[in-house]
Amino acid sequence: MKRVYLAEVSSTNDYLKQFLAGGEDMIVCAERQTGGRGTKGRSFLSEEGGVYLSALTFYNGFPAERAFEIMAHSAVAVCKTVEAFGIKPEIKWCNDVLAGGRKIAGILIENTLSDGAVRASIVGIGLNVSNALDGLGGIAVNMRELLPAPPSAEEVREALIGNFLAPSAFSDYLSYVKFLGKRVQVTENGRQYKATAREILPDGRLLIESGGLRALSSAEIAIKF
Repeated sequence: MKRVYLAEVSSTNDYLKQFLAGGEDMIVCAERQTGGRGTKGRSFLSEEGGVYLSALTFYNGFPAERAFEIMAHSAVAVCKTVEAFGIKPEIKWCNDVLAGGRKIAGILIENTLSDGAVRASIVGIGLNVSNALDGLGGIAVNMRELLPAPPSAEEVREALIGNFLAPSAFSDYLSYVKFLGKRVQVTENGRQYKATAREILPDGRLLIESGGLRALSSAEIAIKF
């Protein structure tokens, strides 16, 4: 897969969009993003010292209903990466990777669909290594805080690329999900209620039990440990 290394870019995801008409798989990495984005339009702090990369992958005949496999694989790649350096990660539904209860990475996936299939996918990953996290109110953590001798951003970046390019299974994803069977708080259309998280389905929906079984695809959940 072709690789591009940049010192600075507005957004690695946005950078790759200019290649959507080309058909060549590629990865772009940046030392810093000035306009990093997270899910639901949130900004993603991207100071030097972190790993910021996006991967553009083209598909042929990949059904749109299987798109969650892209998300699951990306989260597994992040988990395997930090795990290799001695950190125990876990996945909070559906794609936040936590360490010690705080967010250590963010994933943003933008798929291009055509005739019920994924034609191309841009997977953006931001992984906190030794970058500053000022102003985030303690919700995030970096590898420097968790390790006595943290690796360099370059070491982590190359490990992440290797794990992203290696295959993974849905069972790998589930192995990093620790909240199943526990009580969670669900926020759905402004309404909050308690439920028990039972299962994550292969399409990414969360099966909960609250006066019966329901599968959620868009509700935000807050896990109560």
